[in-house]
Amino acid sequence: MTRKFPRHALSLLAVPAIAAAFIAGCGGDDSNPDGGDQPDAGLTAVKSYLTEHSADLTTQTAEMKTAGNAYYDLAKANDFDYAKLLKNDCKAVDAALTDAKNAFVKANPAYEEMEGIVAGIPRTAQYDTDLDAGSDASDPESAVSFNLTLPNGKVMKQPGNLFFLIETSLYGTNDDLTVKGVKPDVNCDGKVEFGEGLPDADIFKASVDEMDKQANDLDTDAQEIVITPSDAFTAITVMTPTMSEYFEQWKLSSFVAGEGKQDEEGFVATSRLSDIADILTGLDFTYDEVEPLIAKENPDQAEQTASELSNLLSTAEDLRDREAAGEKFTARQADQLGAEMQARAERIAGQVTQAAKDLDIEIQEG
Repeated sequence: MTRKFPRHALSLLAVPAIAAAFIAGCGGDDSNPDGGDQPDAGLTAVKSYLTEHSADLTTQTAEMKTAGNAYYDLAKANDFDYAKLLKNDCKAVDAALTDAKNAFVKANPAYEEMEGIVAGIPRTAQYDTDLDAGSDASDPESAVSFNLTLPNGKVMKQPGNLFFLIETSLYGTNDDLTVKGVKPDVNCDGKVEFGEGLPDADIFKASVDEMDKQANDLDTDAQEIVITPSDAFTAITVMTPTMSEYFEQWKLSSFVAGEGKQDEEGFVATSRLSDIADILTGLDFTYDEVEPLIAKENPDQAEQTASELSNLLSTAEDLRDREAAGEKFTARQADQLGAEMQARAERIAGQVTQAAKDLDIEIQEG
């Protein structure tokens, strides 16, 4: 299976394997600044923000797993004859896939609001690759680290990130993940509308099972990690200047290109504008926690950066809300908005990079 557009086509830093993810010394100094043996608690508010979101994500992935396994059991009971499945158990199929969609829609912001932290810190960034940003094996440099072993014994090698796999199978935008030759009238109303998908039950079960496993692994590691100022500065400088990529994905999605006319298979359940606002929400929160450090060195600069980042978030929220209220944007507008937001984001990242340099705080590399 090939993918032209990964769900989050970030230019992420290269990252170590998860098994070595939390080796001490990757970020700033976690030790007590007074030289004692007691570990520094780090940025506790940022950690609490991270763990609240990682716990929320596990709640939603558990529901997706339950729904996906219910759908698989229905397909298995009908010998994976999907025409027979819809004839005999359409209402049950609709209920299972609706539950999966509802959980997906809740899981999306639970992850996106913490993505700036997860993806922006090299020692946790592999989770972002596997959950939300990685491509399939056709692009080895950005490919996910896992293979999917299906219940029927087949193996999908590095199939792409899990949010992409689940969304595009549920909403029927990826032919590689959905059933062929059967009308996907999953809501049993006699017609097929955009967003109705009939997932391949083996692939879907394997995807939701892996999603739940990865979410729980992330939650476990989030409980243990110490978030340092170096982590926070790194996350902001890495993740803020990604606006043009996000707006390009929005432009190519159904929300701008039109339903059935999109080149981007993902971003069907939720507009990319919502994701942009969610990501910036997490970055804005993170900056609030390090602003006092910057203010000690340069209070005017600290205030200016805070204002610019807050305004960037407000712009994203305004665009999201206007679209949700029915306003339609053109591809040209998406390009213009993306260029404007990117320029503002790069200016913010430059200010934070300079502040880190002034404070002798490390901006980590992968």
